[in-house]
Amino acid sequence: MRSLIYVPIIHTTADLGSLAKDVEKISIARLGEKVWERHVETVRGFWDSIDRYFEKLEVSNLKIYQDAMVADGEIGQKIVEDGLKRGSKNYEIISKLIQRGTILVKTEDFALVKRERDWFLKITNAKHLTEKLSSYLGYRLTKNKLLRKRDKFIADRINETLNQGETGILFIGAHHNIIPKLAKDIQVREIKDTKKIREYQKVLLRRKIVLERFEELSAKVLHFVTAQESEFRSQNPE
Repeated sequence: MRSLIYVPIIHTTADLGSLAKDVEKISIARLGEKVWERHVETVRGFWDSIDRYFEKLEVSNLKIYQDAMVADGEIGQKIVEDGLKRGSKNYEIISKLIQRGTILVKTEDFALVKRERDWFLKITNAKHLTEKLSSYLGYRLTKNKLLRKRDKFIADRINETLNQGETGILFIGAHHNIIPKLAKDIQVREIKDTKKIREYQKVLLRRKIVLERFEELSAKVLHFVTAQESEFRSQNPE
């Protein structure tokens, strides 16, 4: 039996590197400062809850798979350190886990990750509206195919590198669809409700946000999938 702790994540601006300032500026302009500040607070609480979860879990020799992690070894460690310097809570948690004995594994194909990032840079760096719109439409036409390729690569890496009797931890954006592509003998334990996180992110993208629904989903993304968390803890007592 192989096990995978599945952590669907919400990216913070610190995870976006050079795109962070542009994304924050655009988001505030579209959502308004009140909703944006509430979103930042929700995401902070979301990551704090994940941090507390792993603090209480025995993690030595577990394998870590991370969204956009294109290397392991020294280069992978450098990527984690760079994320720490940017203030990424995701990479802060990974750094703590590595210090406690987990093993970082290359999760993604560099070329595929770079291709998606290049599209984002092209959109944000566009000087004129027509150029920005053209880049955005180009990305829309390719993003689903690109995402499917990334998902297959990630699932293949987990299938190939997670050995019998081992447990892995996957930190992955909620828009990914990895679980159906995993080997049948891998038992997945989802500690956050991926569907609720996806819905929360969709609400943020709407032109008109219903504040009541936004607040409701903000509360839900902070919670663990209680039944699966309880089952996992019963099999892994502190």
